[in-house]
Parts: sequence; C-alpha cells; structure tokens
Amino acid sequence: MKDMKKLNSIDELRELRERLKKETFKPDSLNAKICCGTACAATGSHEVIEAFEKETQGRGVRLEITKTGCQGLCQKGPVLKIEPANIFYQRTKPENVPWITSYTLIGGIPYRSNLYRDNFLSEPVPIMTDVPFYKKQLRIALRNNGKIDPCKIEHYIAVGGYKALEKALSSMTPDDVLNEIDKANLRGRGGAGFPAGKKWKHTKSAPGNIKFVIANGDEGDPGAFMDRSIMEGDPHSLLEGMILCAYTIGAQYGFIYVRHEYPLAVKNLNIAIKQADELGLLGKNILGTNFSFTIDIREGAGAFVCGESTALVASIEGERGFPRVRPPRLSEPGGGPWGFPSNLNNIETYVCVPVIIEKGADYFLSIGTKNSPGTKVFALTGKVKNTGLVEVPMGITLREIIFEIGGGILEDKNFKAVQTGGPSGGCIPEQYLDLPVDFDSLISVGSMMGSGGMVVMDEDTCIVDVAKYFLSFCQSESCGKCPPCRIGTYQMLEILKKITSGWGEEGDIEKLEDLGKKVVEGSLCGLGSSAPNPILTTIKYFREEYEEHIYDKYCRSKVCSGLGVYSIDNEQCFLCGLCKQACAFDAVKELRNKFFVDQDYCTKCKACYVACPIGAVKIEKQKRQSLVASE
Repeated sequence: MKDMKKLNSIDELRELRERLKKETFKPDSLNAKICCGTACAATGSHEVIEAFEKETQGRGVRLEITKTGCQGLCQKGPVLKIEPANIFYQRTKPENVPWITSYTLIGGIPYRSNLYRDNFLSEPVPIMTDVPFYKKQLRIALRNNGKIDPCKIEHYIAVGGYKALEKALSSMTPDDVLNEIDKANLRGRGGAGFPAGKKWKHTKSAPGNIKFVIANGDEGDPGAFMDRSIMEGDPHSLLEGMILCAYTIGAQYGFIYVRHEYPLAVKNLNIAIKQADELGLLGKNILGTNFSFTIDIREGAGAFVCGESTALVASIEGERGFPRVRPPRLSEPGGGPWGFPSNLNNIETYVCVPVIIEKGADYFLSIGTKNSPGTKVFALTGKVKNTGLVEVPMGITLREIIFEIGGGILEDKNFKAVQTGGPSGGCIPEQYLDLPVDFDSLISVGSMMGSGGMVVMDEDTCIVDVAKYFLSFCQSESCGKCPPCRIGTYQMLEILKKITSGWGEEGDIEKLEDLGKKVVEGSLCGLGSSAPNPILTTIKYFREEYEEHIYDKYCRSKVCSGLGVYSIDNEQCFLCGLCKQACAFDAVKELRNKFFVDQDYCTKCKACYVACPIGAVKIEKQKRQSLVASE
C-alpha cells in the first residue's frame, strides 16, 4: 500500500495500474517466486526465504522475493521459480540456496540437483511450463497463484486485478454483467453445477432493498484444498468476483464463510479486505460511484454439513448448522441470513467472474465443453506420483489427469479406481479412464464433480474398506436432523463393518443397495442424499470384492483383518521366528524346525502377516460359504 491513496474515480484506478505495471514486476530484475501456501510452508519455504535473504545480502546480489500462494506441485515442495529465466526448482532446502545463488542468480544457469525429473535416470526439466505436471494445465481460477504476493494489493492490480470491476462500473449496467455471466454458462464449481447466471437472476429479481452476497469457503472434503489455495494465494480475485456479483444483483453486504481450520486463508482474506477498503474498492461509493458494498468474514467450526447452503446460513446467523427445508430458497425472501435474499456461490465460481467480464463470455465458452465450459480445479491425491493442485479444461479425460499430469501410479502399480466428488462422490473403475471430465459425464457413471477432490487408488486398495471409510466420514458428519440420514447411514456403516471384519452374510449387499436408495430419496439435504454414492458405485463396479469378503472371507488387498486363512510357506520361510513373536494368541507353532499356523487359535489379526519380512505368511481364501451350498 506504499505511496497509494484512496481512489475516488475509475480513472485514478487506471492510472494506478499503469504505474504499478512499471514499478512492481520489472522484466529484467531477478525475482524468486517462492510458494508459501500451507503445504510448502509446512515443508520449510519460510526457512528457504531466510536463507535467500542472508545469502544474497552477503554476496551483493539484488533479488526480489515474492511470497506466492500454492503453485500446484505440493508433493515436491517447497517449490519456487526464478525469473526472468523461469527456472523451476523443487524440494528446495536452505542448504541448496548457496548453490542456486551461484549457478542461477549469478551464473544464469540452472542448478541441476533441484530441477524436476521424472526419475533418477531422466534428464532434468528446468522450465516450469515444460514440467509434465503443468503442461496440460490451463489456469483461470488459479491464474495469479504463483505469480503474486497475496498480501500485496499492488501485485494484484499490476497483473490486471480489478480491471473487470473497472470495466463493469465504467461501461456496463448491472443487466449487462448479468447477461455476460448467463451467456458464459458459468456453472457452480461447488459441485452442483447450477448455472451462476440463473442463480444471480433469481436473487436480483427478489423484492427488498437489502441483499447479501455469500462465498462458500467451507471446504470439508477429505483431501480437498482447492478453495483454500485460492483464498490463501489470490484473495483479491475472490473479492473482485463478489463485488461484481453485488453490483449485478443490487447487494450491499457480503460474507465469506471460511473453515476455522484455514488460518492462513483467514489471515490473507482479512488483509485483502482491509487493503481494498483503504483503497476505495470496498465500502461506500466505490471508485466515486453510488455503488457501496462491504465484506465480512464468518468462520465455521468445522462441521461438514455447513457446506450445505441452508446449514451455512444458519451458522452465519449464529445458530447450529442444521439444514432447513426449502422453499424458501436462499435467493428468496426468508431464505437467506436473517430472512434477506442472498446469492451463494463457492470460491472458485466467484474467481472466474472477473475473467468472464474482462475477456467476454465467448472466451470462456471457447474453453471446455458445450455444457461445461471453462476449467475446473482438482486436488489430485492418493496413490499417484505427483499429488497437488491442478486446473484443467473441462472435457479432459481422467487418464490424462492421472497418468500425464499426475505421472501415473506410485511404484508403477496397476490403477484400480478414482474417487471424484469428495466423500459423497463415486468410485470410477479403469474402464472409464477415457471418460471426459465434466459435470454430466461424471454423473452418468454414478459419480459427480463435487468441489474437486480426486483420490486415486491402486491395486492394493481394498474397495470395500474405502467405501467404509467415506461412509464413516459422512455418518460422523451427519447433523442428525433427518432420520433417513441419521439412521440409514449408521445402519449401512454397521453392515460394512461386519463385512470387513469377516462376519458378512448372504443378503448384506442387497441390504446396502436398498438402504442406500432410501437414504438418497429421503434425506433432507445434499449430505444424506449423496452419502451412499461410494457404496452404490463400488457395489456396481466391484461387486466381486464384496462377495469375496462375504462368501470367501477374503480380502484380496490384504487390508481387512478377520478375513482369510493364514498359513506359512515353509519353502520361503527362513525361520526368523518374527511371526511367532508377533502372535499374541500362540497360534504360530514350531514343529520339526518348521512354523505353521494353528487355525483353532488363529484370530486372523494379521500380526504374523505384518511381521514377516519376506512375505512367507500367506492369506488365502476360505472355502466359499452359502453361495456354493445353495448352488
């Protein structure tokens, strides 16, 4: 905010931008853009910054350091990019800094040891855009992550920030903005995919002088961090999107609902709101117009159900996060906080708005597919080589994301399934790897886009155990208000626990299917109506694994305890005795210099299997029960 005063007109914003373009990022100056997002900060990015400051000062090197938000390749952090050479470094430690200073900052050449490479034998890749993880990405929502310091509004303005607001206030009516968003067919990135233009139009037409704009940053899916990274790395793009929405629908107040577990996001948002207010981009008479809008932050207490719109509104009001019956919808009188009509979108949806207004709806429509234009941000996690944050055009295939961007499966094992849409999404098998990723395609195979979580599973993953894990999350996060969700998910979870511990019975699969359908049909909110998805899709595509657990008492992935027949391969066994030491029930016996498992004592606890260093302890199928008998 140095040398900047409150802007009283649109022309003053234009003049400020032109000045900042020249002063902020000089094309020939050395600049180290170091990721300071949550993941890289946890692995030591701030220590790397201190090392750069100390090293360059001692050697007389003039270096600008930009503390950026998430740059995407979280698994390889701390990551950084040295400009103007655009050299990308991964897993940077303070002890690497003197070498990077000598080679790159002084010598102008890459330091090979910290460059990206696919494996030890491959050639290093010095340029960020040539790294396979980034090659197929197209950044709209994440356009400024990795480029700017999120705590400096001058950086955001210098790269074109608030240009869309400038355009809207100077040459567009609220209806013009609304028509552009509607034409772009911007679908909600929170998971439902409802067109933002239609939602804005409905709120705009609601009666009353007081309206709210709400941003949903309650990102509760396990392994998902898309919205968090945007709020941490580019908070002003969220503010600009909300301001444009407020201008369009005639709102005066805004709320950003953020999880309390996101302290860095809350900190950076507070800084951004204060800066925008001091500069005249928020508050009364923005840029000298008669348009006024303020934004406040509301922190959630970590309840997953508060991602649902009506529960979120209840939490904003200070009530317990219980879903409410609709209608009225949020966009109608009586539906929003304290009864005022409100527009609710998630973080990623709002940050796409400035791009659409600045570049036009046709630009946005030129990306992605006809019914799902634009890009989508995914948190790629699980058994994949390169985990992190990716933004890709809609219509890209799952295979491209997992094997080209993600680098394939860890240890080159076989792919088994990918779970999209968070804990209430579906598990997609290998046969659909070439499925285009968009709202409609994912729904057609029993999954959904969700907020953007993408968990990859390999051949060693027990699909029944995975279904149990996701259902246990949804069941524990159920608010308990409606019986189908409260009781139905509990009963389904009990059946899954029984199956994975060796007590499954004939008919359990059918019970799960029947209960799942009833929970979907009878639940009050989206949590309950989507909680059975992982179970229903895994039964659909991996039914044989459920049958093995029930009838053969066998887990092919050797994950579930209480299943299988344990034996010792005496030809492979080298008599270390660790299996006998590990067994708490004296089931491992020694006879004539050989070990064997006494089935009468064995509790199938897996202790011997885990203890064996060479895999001589085997788990095999039991004789098939009931199903064989009935045949």
